[in-house]
Amino acid sequence: MSYYKTWMDKSEDAVNQQTYVEYINKYYAMEKNAYDLILSAYPDNKELISGKAKPMAIKLGFNDDTMDIFLGFLDGIKASLTNGDSLDLESIVDDSDIDLEIDYEKLYYNMRDAKADWLYGLKAWNKVLEDSKMKEITREYREANIAHSNKIGRNDPCPCGSGKKYKNCCGRKI
Repeated sequence: MSYYKTWMDKSEDAVNQQTYVEYINKYYAMEKNAYDLILSAYPDNKELISGKAKPMAIKLGFNDDTMDIFLGFLDGIKASLTNGDSLDLESIVDDSDIDLEIDYEKLYYNMRDAKADWLYGLKAWNKVLEDSKMKEITREYREANIAHSNKIGRNDPCPCGSGKKYKNCCGRKI
């Protein structure tokens, strides 16, 4: 069975709740460690983000028993890569070549979108993005996620253009 298939099976199997929670918590801890290593070594992190799969995984804190979790890490970062389309997770084996071309601004945004405060809150981000850029990305994220409603309020101007409040015009007819 491929590492990716194992990852998918274990990360989606919530039959035994305790086993599932332990597995996901282990993933979160290892993911945080891997991101911290990558961000802390920036901009000289090429040896951490390219090479053969197994040695790369080991450098990022994964081991023989957690290669499936390493594939979960790759699955998570894939959307933040400029070359993400070329990363075929299902075919990755120990000696597969991997080159992660990370778009750090997109990664920061995606961490916000995933509500992963343990990741976007890493102090190592200060080596990668300026504080003003992180604030700008946060503002963009918040603006993109503001709830909008097309519902007309009782006291809003009537959309028919009469100038009256909706409740005193077309709203009365309902």
